[in-house]
Amino acid sequence: MTQITAWEQRKFSDVVDVCSGKDYKHLGEGPIPVYGTGGFMTSVDEALSYDRDAVGIGRKGTIDKPYLLKAPFWTVDTLFYAIPKSDIDLEFAHCSFLNVDWKSKDESTGLPSLSKEAINETIVLVPSFNEQSRLGDLFNNLDNLITLHQREPQFTDMGYMRVERALMTMSMSLFSSS
Repeated sequence: MTQITAWEQRKFSDVVDVCSGKDYKHLGEGPIPVYGTGGFMTSVDEALSYDRDAVGIGRKGTIDKPYLLKAPFWTVDTLFYAIPKSDIDLEFAHCSFLNVDWKSKDESTGLPSLSKEAINETIVLVPSFNEQSRLGDLFNNLDNLITLHQREPQFTDMGYMRVERALMTMSMSLFSSS
Protein backbone atom coordinates (compact mmCIF):
# COMPACT_ATOMS: atom_id res chain seq x y z
CA MET A 1 0.00 0.00 0.00
CA THR A 2 1.31 3.46 -0.91
CA GLN A 3 1.79 5.85 1.97
CA ILE A 4 0.42 9.34 1.30
CA THR A 5 2.62 12.13 2.60
CA ALA A 6 1.52 15.69 3.20
CA TRP A 7 3.03 18.54 1.25
CA GLU A 8 4.33 21.40 3.37
CA GLN A 9 3.75 25.07 2.67
CA ARG A 10 7.10 26.85 2.69
CA LYS A 11 8.56 30.14 1.57
CA PHE A 12 11.09 29.98 -1.25
CA SER A 13 13.65 31.23 1.30
CA ASP A 14 13.28 27.82 3.01
CA VAL A 15 13.73 26.00 -0.30
CA VAL A 16 16.52 27.85 -2.14
CA ASP A 17 19.31 30.35 -1.54
CA VAL A 18 18.78 33.26 -3.95
CA CYS A 19 22.10 34.74 -5.08
CA SER A 20 22.84 37.79 -7.21
CA GLY A 21 24.68 37.76 -10.49
CA LYS A 22 27.62 40.09 -11.11
CA ASP A 23 29.32 41.98 -13.90
CA TYR A 24 31.64 39.72 -15.92
CA LYS A 25 33.50 42.25 -18.08
CA HIS A 26 36.61 42.19 -15.87
CA LEU A 27 37.03 38.42 -16.44
CA GLY A 28 39.08 36.78 -19.16
CA GLU A 29 37.79 34.44 -21.87
CA GLY A 30 37.38 30.85 -20.81
CA PRO A 31 35.13 27.77 -20.75
CA ILE A 32 32.59 28.96 -18.11
CA PRO A 33 29.24 30.03 -19.62
CA VAL A 34 27.81 33.44 -18.71
CA TYR A 35 24.01 33.72 -18.55
CA GLY A 36 21.62 36.66 -18.57
CA THR A 37 17.82 36.82 -18.57
CA GLY A 38 17.80 35.80 -22.25
CA GLY A 39 20.12 32.81 -21.79
CA PHE A 40 23.75 32.21 -22.80
CA MET A 41 25.81 35.34 -23.53
CA THR A 42 29.53 34.46 -23.63
CA SER A 43 32.19 32.42 -21.80
CA VAL A 44 34.67 33.46 -19.09
CA ASP A 45 37.47 32.02 -16.96
CA GLU A 46 35.74 32.14 -13.53
CA ALA A 47 32.45 30.89 -12.10
CA LEU A 48 30.03 32.16 -9.47
CA SER A 49 29.09 28.54 -8.86
CA TYR A 50 31.61 25.81 -9.64
CA ASP A 51 29.76 22.77 -8.32
CA ARG A 52 26.12 23.65 -7.49
CA ASP A 53 23.44 23.68 -10.17
CA ALA A 54 20.74 26.32 -9.83
CA VAL A 55 17.59 27.88 -11.24
CA GLY A 56 18.14 31.18 -13.04
CA ILE A 57 15.40 33.82 -12.77
CA GLY A 58 15.42 37.34 -14.13
CA ARG A 59 15.87 40.33 -11.85
CA LYS A 60 15.29 42.84 -14.65
CA GLY A 61 13.58 42.35 -17.99
CA THR A 62 12.43 38.80 -18.51
CA ILE A 63 11.31 37.86 -14.99
CA ASP A 64 8.89 35.07 -15.92
CA LYS A 65 11.12 32.52 -17.68
CA PRO A 66 13.16 30.60 -15.08
CA TYR A 67 15.64 28.08 -16.46
CA LEU A 68 18.19 25.54 -15.23
CA LEU A 69 21.83 26.50 -14.80
CA LYS A 70 24.34 23.65 -14.78
CA ALA A 71 27.55 24.32 -12.84
CA PRO A 72 30.00 25.77 -13.46
CA PHE A 73 28.39 29.06 -14.53
CA TRP A 74 28.42 32.85 -14.12
CA THR A 75 25.29 35.04 -14.17
CA VAL A 76 25.13 38.76 -14.93
CA ASP A 77 23.57 41.23 -12.52
CA THR A 78 20.15 41.07 -14.21
CA LEU A 79 19.80 37.35 -13.38
CA PHE A 80 19.41 35.82 -9.93
CA TYR A 81 20.46 32.23 -9.42
CA ALA A 82 18.66 30.10 -6.83
CA ILE A 83 20.58 27.15 -5.38
CA PRO A 84 18.31 24.47 -3.88
CA LYS A 85 18.85 23.64 -0.21
CA SER A 86 20.07 20.12 0.61
CA ASP A 87 16.56 18.66 1.02
CA ILE A 88 15.30 20.07 -2.30
CA ASP A 89 15.62 18.38 -5.70
CA LEU A 90 16.86 20.71 -8.48
CA GLU A 91 14.27 19.60 -11.05
CA PHE A 92 11.48 20.01 -8.50
CA ALA A 93 12.75 23.51 -7.59
CA HIS A 94 12.80 24.40 -11.28
CA CYS A 95 9.20 23.18 -11.73
CA SER A 96 8.18 25.17 -8.65
CA PHE A 97 9.70 28.33 -10.15
CA LEU A 98 7.90 27.65 -13.44
CA ASN A 99 4.55 27.46 -11.64
CA VAL A 100 4.69 30.95 -10.11
CA ASP A 101 3.12 33.97 -11.81
CA TRP A 102 6.26 36.10 -11.50
CA LYS A 103 4.76 38.97 -13.51
CA SER A 104 2.26 39.47 -10.68
CA LYS A 105 5.26 40.17 -8.41
CA ASP A 106 6.69 42.83 -10.75
CA GLU A 107 7.89 45.78 -8.64
CA SER A 108 8.49 48.31 -11.40
CA THR A 109 6.60 50.92 -13.36
CA GLY A 110 8.72 50.37 -16.48
CA LEU A 111 11.10 47.48 -17.14
CA PRO A 112 9.82 44.38 -15.28
CA SER A 113 11.73 43.92 -12.00
CA LEU A 114 11.85 41.22 -9.36
CA SER A 115 13.51 41.44 -5.93
CA LYS A 116 15.09 38.76 -3.76
CA GLU A 117 12.46 39.58 -1.14
CA ALA A 118 9.62 38.91 -3.61
CA ILE A 119 11.16 35.53 -4.48
CA ASN A 120 11.96 34.60 -0.88
CA GLU A 121 8.45 35.47 0.40
CA THR A 122 6.66 33.45 -2.31
CA ILE A 123 4.89 30.38 -0.94
CA VAL A 124 5.52 26.96 -2.50
CA LEU A 125 4.18 23.49 -1.68
CA VAL A 126 6.93 20.95 -0.98
CA PRO A 127 6.59 17.16 -0.71
CA SER A 128 9.16 14.72 0.68
CA PHE A 129 12.54 14.58 -1.10
CA ASN A 130 11.65 11.19 -2.58
CA GLU A 131 8.46 12.59 -4.12
CA GLN A 132 10.34 15.68 -5.34
CA SER A 133 12.85 13.46 -7.14
CA ARG A 134 10.13 11.35 -8.72
CA LEU A 135 8.17 14.43 -9.83
CA GLY A 136 11.33 16.11 -11.10
CA ASP A 137 12.20 12.99 -13.11
CA LEU A 138 8.66 12.82 -14.50
CA PHE A 139 8.71 16.43 -15.70
CA ASN A 140 12.23 16.06 -17.08
CA ASN A 141 11.11 12.97 -19.03
CA LEU A 142 8.05 14.85 -20.28
CA ASP A 143 10.22 17.74 -21.47
CA ASN A 144 12.53 15.31 -23.26
CA LEU A 145 9.58 13.52 -24.85
CA ILE A 146 8.01 16.77 -26.02
CA THR A 147 11.34 17.96 -27.43
CA LEU A 148 11.83 14.66 -29.25
CA HIS A 149 8.40 14.81 -30.85
CA GLN A 150 8.73 18.48 -31.78
CA ARG A 151 11.67 17.42 -33.94
CA GLU A 152 9.53 14.95 -35.91
CA PRO A 153 8.77 16.33 -39.38
CA GLN A 154 5.10 15.36 -39.15
CA PHE A 155 3.44 15.02 -35.77
CA THR A 156 0.56 12.78 -36.85
CA ASP A 157 -2.33 11.33 -34.85
CA MET A 158 -0.18 8.23 -34.41
CA GLY A 159 2.53 10.45 -32.87
CA TYR A 160 0.04 11.87 -30.38
CA MET A 161 -1.06 8.35 -29.44
CA ARG A 162 2.57 7.40 -28.76
CA VAL A 163 2.97 10.46 -26.53
CA GLU A 164 -0.28 9.68 -24.67
CA ARG A 165 0.83 6.07 -24.14
CA ALA A 166 4.26 7.19 -22.88
CA LEU A 167 2.67 9.73 -20.52
CA MET A 168 0.29 7.11 -19.15
CA THR A 169 3.16 4.66 -18.57
CA MET A 170 5.29 7.32 -16.86
CA SER A 171 2.46 8.50 -14.60
CA MET A 172 1.53 4.93 -13.65
CA SER A 173 5.13 4.17 -12.68
CA LEU A 174 5.40 7.43 -10.74
CA PHE A 175 2.34 6.78 -8.62
CA SER A 176 2.62 3.02 -8.20
CA SER A 177 3.86 1.73 -4.85
CA SER A 178 7.63 1.73 -4.44
